[in-house]
Amino acid sequence: MPLRDDSPRRSDAQRNRERILEVALVELTRCADAPLSAIAKKAGVGQGTFYRNFPNREALVLEIYRHEIQQVADSAAQLLRTRTPEEALRAWMDRLAEFAMAKAGLADAIRQVTGTPGSPAKPTHTPVTSAAELLLRANEEAGTIRPGITADDFILAIAGLWQLDPHDDWRSRATRLLDLVMDGLRAGAPGPRGR
Repeated sequence: MPLRDDSPRRSDAQRNRERILEVALVELTRCADAPLSAIAKKAGVGQGTFYRNFPNREALVLEIYRHEIQQVADSAAQLLRTRTPEEALRAWMDRLAEFAMAKAGLADAIRQVTGTPGSPAKPTHTPVTSAAELLLRANEEAGTIRPGITADDFILAIAGLWQLDPHDDWRSRATRLLDLVMDGLRAGAPGPRGR
């Protein structure tokens, strides 16, 4: 008996999972207590499909957080493939600002699932730190930023993003902050190399 090819079902399952995450990000950002049944309905999946992917609220919230962090981290390499190192770094900083605002909206949901004894630990920002390191090294090699800036230095420099109010005019404030950080990174740069 030949083996059955389940790949279409697997791609459907992946699309369902992605759709649940998209809808959950929006709904949980709006209201940390959004009912899981409402999220499943808006995602267009049944309860069984929903709970097969995310057995509880904690699993869903932590997966949203991990998924968003990974998206931000992955975008660093993608930007370096299509832009100069300096343009890639600045564009990535904008993407990070968007993540910061989404995370701020999710803060209540994250606190709910990580703030009780025995609850899962809040994920770390390691993928973001690694992506920052990648972009900083590319810029250092290109001579567009001062040498010796570490990813930890960079994360501290942009920490103001997490102080912005996502319900306020955060985009213009984030742009000013990130432009200021870029100016600081450029100060003392040896200049573009290889041109």
